[in-house]
Amino acid sequence: MLAALAAIPSPGNGSIEIGPLTFRAYGFMIALGVLAAVWLVARRFGQRGLNPDHATGLAMWAVPAGLVGARLYHVITDWRSFEGRWGDAFKIWEGGLGILGGVIAGAFAGYAYMRRHNIEPGMGFDVVAPALPLAQAIGRWGNWFNQELFGRPTDLPWGLEIDLEHRPADYLDNETFHPTFLYESLWNLVLVVVLLRLDVLKKLKPWGLFFTYLAGYSIGRLWIEAIRIDTASEIAGLRVNLWVFGVLLIVS
Repeated sequence: MLAALAAIPSPGNGSIEIGPLTFRAYGFMIALGVLAAVWLVARRFGQRGLNPDHATGLAMWAVPAGLVGARLYHVITDWRSFEGRWGDAFKIWEGGLGILGGVIAGAFAGYAYMRRHNIEPGMGFDVVAPALPLAQAIGRWGNWFNQELFGRPTDLPWGLEIDLEHRPADYLDNETFHPTFLYESLWNLVLVVVLLRLDVLKKLKPWGLFFTYLAGYSIGRLWIEAIRIDTASEIAGLRVNLWVFGVLLIVS
């Protein structure tokens, strides 16, 4: 009873109302994450004597590419859930963005922008590195509004209440689950602090901060993926994302 009283409630719907306006919460949180990232990148460019407006320019190239890449990654790695309803692959407001696909596509677009504007890519990607987990920390709250991508059932005081219609068929009798959106959000915030501190120490070579971000994020996703129960494609009995982030960690 005490655990249930202390549980984290889920929103009643996936929308946010601001005055007469109604926003899809999933997209709204992603937009807030992008704005926060642009703010931080602008500050970091200014600290290096570069035009802070490059932050907006980068976003205009990288964000659309990242959204397309994130959706493609999700559809490709979880294609079984779209069988028979391929039109739903375009409904990004219902959730389903693969962060790694977004980072890869956004990185290619960002690299093209940097080369076009004579920004040394190693330095540019290190500038952007702490902003990526900041955006992800905020954007992950979209999963909370959609009641999706939660973990195994738990009786811990911070268990997440999930409405019956959002529970997997095998867990209809369970009411509270691990709030993996919160775990990842907090992990990413810690990663932001670590990256900013490493940058101040200036111990890393160019590109070092960006690859540290990839390694740190991969570690977080590995243990978070291990407790998620949503349907996902598997290879040799393991979720595809476990393989992908394991490889990314080694490469990083």
